[in-house]
Amino acid sequence: MATIEVRRLRKTYGNTVALDGVDLRVEEGRILGIVGPNGAGKTTALHAMLGLLPFEGKLRVLGRDPWAERDELMRDVCFISDVTVLPRWIRVDQALEYVAGVHPRFDRAKAEHFLAKTGVRHNSKIRELSKGLAAQVQLAIAMAIDAKLLVLDEPTLGLDLLASRRFYDSLIHDYFDRSRTIVVTTHQIDELQDVLTDVVFLDRGRIVLECDMSEYESRYFEVMARPDRIAAARALGPIHERQSLGRSILLFDRVERERLEQLGDVRRPSIAELFVAVVGSSEGAGR
Repeated sequence: MATIEVRRLRKTYGNTVALDGVDLRVEEGRILGIVGPNGAGKTTALHAMLGLLPFEGKLRVLGRDPWAERDELMRDVCFISDVTVLPRWIRVDQALEYVAGVHPRFDRAKAEHFLAKTGVRHNSKIRELSKGLAAQVQLAIAMAIDAKLLVLDEPTLGLDLLASRRFYDSLIHDYFDRSRTIVVTTHQIDELQDVLTDVVFLDRGRIVLECDMSEYESRYFEVMARPDRIAAARALGPIHERQSLGRSILLFDRVERERLEQLGDVRRPSIAELFVAVVGSSEGAGR
């Protein structure tokens, strides 16, 4: 059974179209990254999946209609938004005690295990913590909840590079297993390169790319073309071309690596580079 199944999902705010006929299927045990510029519809899509707003189209999460069956759905879902929502007056140990009292699937010992890696003191109040440390408290609580679906909206916003890396390491090694599904949105794309099983690029309410990461590795290549081979490279129909240090770098989709190696130096692009190519091309076509 798919954890998330979306068909023709649409959401408007007055004359503004936030989601425009999105189709998406996320199988159990996958880690999906949703990447898009500001205003692309990422948060709206997450809120629809969580039953926080009405929508047009078909949407099933864990076999349930999130708008009509939200109470039942949220027993199996954990959601962390892009802003810390813990009360600023509460102490860390009080926050753990409260969640343990209200959520039957919260494992306090596991939360304390995650927090031990951060240096956060249990007697600290949230207002005494930096934005990054407060975010880590919230993330530790989320990862200590035994949920079938974990939804993270910009989870490492405000964290430094080291803290972000520790979070994703914990997410993979201490939290994730093939019975759970994770959906994460982020602007910090390269942090997720080695974490995701699937990636979706969302732009202006539409999916402009959907790719399994195992397919990604064999599908996309960049070539720094030799000067005498630029015309031959362009004849193969690159999806994007840019200049670097006076050299032409061309990005290809579904062109054999062996063929490209005859044109220059070949490498696999990062997700960030692919995002700029695909979304940049999409925006240019829309002008």
